[in-house]
Amino acid sequence: MDGRKRLATYLSTHGAEFHIHRHPAAYTAREIARLENVPEEAFVKVVVADADGQLVMLCLPASRDVNLAAAAQALEAKHVRLASEEEFGEVFQGCEVGAMPPFGNLYSVPVYVDDTLAADDRIEFSAGNHEETFEMYYKDFERLVKPQIAHFSQPR
Repeated sequence: MDGRKRLATYLSTHGAEFHIHRHPAAYTAREIARLENVPEEAFVKVVVADADGQLVMLCLPASRDVNLAAAAQALEAKHVRLASEEEFGEVFQGCEVGAMPPFGNLYSVPVYVDDTLAADDRIEFSAGNHEETFEMYYKDFERLVKPQIAHFSQPR
């Protein structure tokens, strides 16, 4: 099952309201936010990192960047680095590389959300491909994913 269908089924099964939007192919969170007319602060950028040898999903607003030192502190890890596509490509079955939705729980990957994103009422994020997004209430996302909230971002 492709990533979008898997996520849509999961959201529907768990009573989450969501909308799917189509857009021309785009590959960065900032570019997608512009195409979708969504404030960058409400568009989720998903970054896969390696924290002491374990893959983790870091979710933050498209307007911000990961601060690796702050991430290490927040995750209580000795070393955090960005994971390579070769390291995580196989983990997110059915998703195009770089278009993973912030639902690491569906792939047995711990999810951390930057506190600046947690303040949003609604969020939007890639749907597992480079042409679609999901829009939903943050409270439903938090209820279903149960992410750890931390501060690990910095302004661009």
